[in-house]
Amino acid sequence: MWRARRVLCGRLAGAYRLCSSNRAQPSASSSSPVSPALRGQAEKQRRRRVKERAILSSQHSNTGDHELTWSEKEEIKYTAQTPPGQKKDTTVPFPSSYSPEYVESSWYQWWEKEGFFTPEHHERLAHAVDQSFSLCIPPPNVTGSLHLGHALTVAIEDTIFWVNYKTVVEKRLQREGKHRRDLSREEFLQEVWKWKNDKGDEIYHQLRKLGASLDWNRACFTMDPGFSKAVTEAFVRLCDSDLIYRSERLVNWSCALESAISDIEVESKELFGQTMLSVPGYQEKVEFGTMVTFAYPIDGHDGEVAVSTTRPETMLGDVAIAVHPDDPRYKDVHGKHCRHPFTNRVIPIVTDTMVDMELGTGAVKVTPAHDHMDFLLAQRHSLPHLTVIGGDGTMMPHCGQWLKVILCFSSLSPPLSRSGDIVEPLLKKQWFLRCDEMAKRAIQVTGVSFLVSVYGVSIMHLCLCSICSDWCISRQLWWGHQIPAYHVELPSSSDKQEEQWVWGRSEDEARQRAAIKYGVKMESITLTRDTDVLDTWFSSGLFPFAMLGWPEQTSDLQQYYPNSILETGSDLIFFWVARMVMLGTELTGQLPFKKVLLHSLMRDKHGRKMSKSLGNVIDPLDVISGISLEVSLKDGNLHPRERTVAMEAQRKDFPKGIPQCGTDALRFALCSYKMQGEDINLSVSQVLSCRHFCNKMWQTLRFTLGVLGDKEMQLGTLEETTPLSSVDRWVCSRLYSTVLQCERGFEAYELHAVTSALYSFWVHSLCDTYMECIKPVLGNNVLYHCVSVSLALLSPFMPFLTEELWQRLQPFRPDAAKASLCLQPYPSSTQLVRQQSQSLLIKITPLCPLLSLFCYWI
Repeated sequence: MWRARRVLCGRLAGAYRLCSSNRAQPSASSSSPVSPALRGQAEKQRRRRVKERAILSSQHSNTGDHELTWSEKEEIKYTAQTPPGQKKDTTVPFPSSYSPEYVESSWYQWWEKEGFFTPEHHERLAHAVDQSFSLCIPPPNVTGSLHLGHALTVAIEDTIFWVNYKTVVEKRLQREGKHRRDLSREEFLQEVWKWKNDKGDEIYHQLRKLGASLDWNRACFTMDPGFSKAVTEAFVRLCDSDLIYRSERLVNWSCALESAISDIEVESKELFGQTMLSVPGYQEKVEFGTMVTFAYPIDGHDGEVAVSTTRPETMLGDVAIAVHPDDPRYKDVHGKHCRHPFTNRVIPIVTDTMVDMELGTGAVKVTPAHDHMDFLLAQRHSLPHLTVIGGDGTMMPHCGQWLKVILCFSSLSPPLSRSGDIVEPLLKKQWFLRCDEMAKRAIQVTGVSFLVSVYGVSIMHLCLCSICSDWCISRQLWWGHQIPAYHVELPSSSDKQEEQWVWGRSEDEARQRAAIKYGVKMESITLTRDTDVLDTWFSSGLFPFAMLGWPEQTSDLQQYYPNSILETGSDLIFFWVARMVMLGTELTGQLPFKKVLLHSLMRDKHGRKMSKSLGNVIDPLDVISGISLEVSLKDGNLHPRERTVAMEAQRKDFPKGIPQCGTDALRFALCSYKMQGEDINLSVSQVLSCRHFCNKMWQTLRFTLGVLGDKEMQLGTLEETTPLSSVDRWVCSRLYSTVLQCERGFEAYELHAVTSALYSFWVHSLCDTYMECIKPVLGNNVLYHCVSVSLALLSPFMPFLTEELWQRLQPFRPDAAKASLCLQPYPSSTQLVRQQSQSLLIKITPLCPLLSLFCYWI
């Protein structure tokens, strides 16, 4: 539950950075507007554009994959002596080719030290407006490294702005032959904090490498004292409102964790007959779905009732036999009793419409302590509960002599948790949150809209309605927010007395509450705090306002809550989104956000879900920096057997390892996919093609600097620039059209449309056409502004490269510039209205066959 947050103010002005292109240095002796050699290259250029468009189309497809060959590139390193946090020296000679390692050096430390990512810095800008934009990122778990799914989140959110985490320590202890219970709670928590500090630093490092423009001064961890205070306050308020209560109910129990888990964390698997499944902790596959039939003799009468079950191990907990009242086979046994075939206990035969007459024999065993449907049936018929399976998944001692007989027929229960562990329904005393009333209130005020084509506004209603069942919020773990509830022991208390509980923001407050509630003196009360912790999704549901200082009315809370938008993966709608809406509405009286942008799920190039056991989880840093096959699988928390499978998968997919692609190429590739609706099948080869685009941009700037010539020469501002030639007017019209497409794409949150427009302008309009046709006159205003504006347009997607290239252009800038590109206002179509009107005044006359083709296409 590591989370960093960022709040940015004003226009979209804080996450914008960019790229460049691929052209040789111009010949100074060229004097004609169009080189004669170019006329013979028209068809060649056209074919190349068609090929590049095909590549771009494949790149933007969520399912397409094209294989690219690659070879080791020359490593170019930034060697200037720049202390950390100081601005990078861009006066050194411009390298001949693009190198991610060179480009990404030094910039982030400077941005962070100067506070460019803080809202306070942006409030001082001349173009700032009296408006705030805040966004809360989905919390990555401190269970290891970030993966490409997190990189997708960073890439998307950094273009629209945002506010900036359970544990795997037990798995590591198991590999060392230890168990959580072998340590004291304090010793275990020390291990967890050690892991958190190591992995938290690693995740922060990854976020910085990804160029995430986060306000690190406001970094927030859910176990920090301030956030923990908010969690305690929320629990106490909800208890006082009778929305949280304690009860003995049937819960989904993870025998591996020895803890309750949430209903929506359980993935039920429908089986059609005997099925062999892999289960964590078992070397061989385990048999499921086998139907076993037992005969229950009717007490005092001849005959028997045959009962079929896939859970024979729970038979010792049977308290009744149920049949459908309309089933003609069992009309004569209504109201009678039968004897348990093993224990000889007499149990009733009840009738209920919940029974499926078509399943098995039509008669079912009722085991309320181990089946959710049976639990409901027992409530309707006032049947007792008999527990026969313990919290560790073993049979209870009182099962006695029949244990071996039962286990001969046993099969495990089929529901699985998200971790793949078997879930056992057990009767446990837990804390529950009443969701039905909260969800109804949230539905009445909800105005949350989902910015995805496949969902409508009603999806929020569907989410809230789906969680109307009470939510078990307590967990039998040691890591998390300890429940601020206390068991009360009074002088008159007896062992048989029902449990007595109070809650409070502190033990002193709880003692005062107990004294008032039970009418006794405070000093006569013995309090024992509940050792359970709260479900991590409970604290996560508070994040939009707790991170801003709630329950205190801080300036951040007043200015940045509710959040402007929530951007997250579609897999978190029920786990996180609906609960934030429900808790935010209940505790603050306001929706936590008005809009939700869902991005697609990241899959590998074969369309498989990314999983450590499959070996297809890719660390974004491996794509950014490149990695050899030998070290591609890091020493994480994988079981040795899983590591073998993973290595084989990576050897197949990456026989030469992963090439160095750079942050900018990775971010641009991720944003180039249509994120609404379809899953993303990402191939590293597609990221590599974006690195080629980065190099093309790099070479474009080399060409531009050669055209601009003397740094002493001052150019006119964009407003003063008048396109004189036909080709100048044409490229200005294409730039204006590109800015319009970017505005429309951002407004609709269709980032793939923005990247497509920017790629098309830079490659086809700027490089393939304009730069092939212009006469290399020194001080070309139009070329300078086309490149400068394009860099600003690309900045949200490619922060490092655009900053590097933009800074190289600053000596030619005709007006006072901000210190960094990320402080510049994002280009708008209104800035280019004059150039566009000039372009429309005179009919464009094509100057070469290549331009003729473009005029025909547009």
